[in-house]
Amino acid sequence: MNKIEVLSPAGDVERLKVAVNFGADAVYLAGKEFGMRTAPSNFDEQDLSEAVKYAHANGVKVYVTCNTLPRNDEIERLPNFIKVVKDLGVDAFIAADIGVISLIKKYAPEIDLHVSTQAGVVNYVTAQEFYNMGASRVVLARELTLEEISTIRAKVNKKLELEVFVHGSMCVSFSGRCLLSSYLTGRDSNRGDCAQPCRWKYNLVEENRNGQFFPVIEENEGTYILNSKDLCMIEHIPELVDSGINSLKIEGRAKSEYYVAVTTNAYKLAVSQYLKDKSEYVLPDFIKAELDKISHREYSTGFFFGDEPGQTYSNGGYIRNYDVVAICNGWKDGVLEVSQRNKFYLGDVIDILEPGEKPFIMTVDSLFDEWGNSVESAPHPMQRLFIKTDQKVKKGAFLRKKR
Repeated sequence: MNKIEVLSPAGDVERLKVAVNFGADAVYLAGKEFGMRTAPSNFDEQDLSEAVKYAHANGVKVYVTCNTLPRNDEIERLPNFIKVVKDLGVDAFIAADIGVISLIKKYAPEIDLHVSTQAGVVNYVTAQEFYNMGASRVVLARELTLEEISTIRAKVNKKLELEVFVHGSMCVSFSGRCLLSSYLTGRDSNRGDCAQPCRWKYNLVEENRNGQFFPVIEENEGTYILNSKDLCMIEHIPELVDSGINSLKIEGRAKSEYYVAVTTNAYKLAVSQYLKDKSEYVLPDFIKAELDKISHREYSTGFFFGDEPGQTYSNGGYIRNYDVVAICNGWKDGVLEVSQRNKFYLGDVIDILEPGEKPFIMTVDSLFDEWGNSVESAPHPMQRLFIKTDQKVKKGAFLRKKR
């Protein structure tokens, strides 16, 4: 297997460009309908056209999600959506529903079909049957072990590609099919509108003791009994590749440009180094450290090694060790121009992440505003600032500061 795809999320055009610039081989995204994430702005027809052109110009594929479970009124709008998206030149549709799959094959037979993880594929018979139905790829259920994946790889047609999630938020329900949000908030997770009540804090109330709350405790650590740990497989690239997986998918269409940049860069560097020399491969420490510089919950390896990932009981929030303070607009003649994102100060030690590179440290020894005035701090969002440095910095690099 000569190539392993790193597949990155894109919630809008800007996040798509970041994914492309930081090394993604392919991106997945949604239109204004039929995608399993309504929180991001997603892509209208004009955005999608721009996205496809930008991605293809850089040798990156674009996959469009149609992985909701559409109701009768929605399914009537799907054929036109498929035809519009097809004409824009996307590389694949991602779908879970049998009816949606049939419409994709009818109205866009020349476009690759990827079967979504929402389909819950956990055995080789099902995977092969989707291939017989015209699928070029199956996104396997997150509940599989590496051993089970290897068995599927060995027993299905060699032309069928296998994709798995390797990083990001985990859903507490099977393959993302959950009704908890619908019951508690009226927001249907199976149509992209999950309110994530699994992340809420719960208590028990006894029927005859109104107003008296009793904490639900697991291992004396808290009450977030449904709050799954995040998935992180960066330390297990050899096992993933050797199991026969073709595509490593990063969760996060609702997450920030910075998250997309860090995760894409880390997995792309790790995969490239492993494929370059498998016999001598050792994961560089800096790549592992990168994934602690993004907002995340406690990490686990999911179900890949047979153990359930478990929950984070102490809180429903994220671990945040770093803040993005600026983004590089360019460097010329020893002067770095940045656009401010969070407050930073003269003298701060800044961690810089460039596309495709190992991060490096720089101290802010000088700081000037756009009129050339020396300033002590950068307090204004989106402010243009200038830093004198002999270290050339690539456009689009993220400047970070440890909390």
